[in-house]
Amino acid sequence: MGVEPASHPASQGRGDADFPLPEMSSLEETLADYHTLGATTGPQIVAHHRAELTRAGVTPAAELLAIPDGRWTRIGGLVIARQHPTTVRGLIFVTVEDETGHANAVVLPDVFERHRAALLSSPLLVIEGPLQNVDGVATVKARRLLPFGPRLPRLSSHDFR
Repeated sequence: MGVEPASHPASQGRGDADFPLPEMSSLEETLADYHTLGATTGPQIVAHHRAELTRAGVTPAAELLAIPDGRWTRIGGLVIARQHPTTVRGLIFVTVEDETGHANAVVLPDVFERHRAALLSSPLLVIEGPLQNVDGVATVKARRLLPFGPRLPRLSSHDFR
């Protein structure tokens, strides 16, 4: 004589009467990760915006070294570092991360003043300007900084160290 195992709500499909919450989208799961952990184990946040960023002319970090020196370029990603060394006369260095790697930008003092709010408060930025691509190092000389994507909690970027 066999005994049937009891049905458990967690083992039933989502959206049924015992578990009324709808399944989260991949983006919602990533955002929940950032809100609870400050990081994600799933797709990197920028991957969810790649189609929109591509339409806006944003180049993935992994493709920057293929772009000629001096060409106007847009990069975009999650800000992982903002640095303002006192030895470089007001320059600010920004590193963003997308799903393909890291990209660097340098912000001159006048550009910083025009885009201060975006640079200091937006965890997701598009940065555009001419690309300096010399000796295997690509850096965008920022002329414009634009926030994009959903609001995220203040993430632990390495700021002004």
